[in-house]
Amino acid sequence: MAVCYNRLWKLLIDKGITKTEMRKKAGISTSVLAKMGKNETVSMDTLARIAGVMDCGLDDIVELNIDTEKGGMN
Repeated sequence: MAVCYNRLWKLLIDKGITKTEMRKKAGISTSVLAKMGKNETVSMDTLARIAGVMDCGLDDIVELNIDTEKGGMN
């Protein structure tokens, strides 16, 4: 399973908010933001904080890509 944060990056652009502004408002570290930039997993708490700051749902900021051919759920 892979995660993708492209929805978050687009939402930031649409709302005119920089990644740094969002990071500070959500209280997340630069290393967590860097992980997200590489489409690596982050904690549910982090995603919830970002969703709260952006006033949106989790599905508005992260997309899960489940690859069933490589051991994913059937």
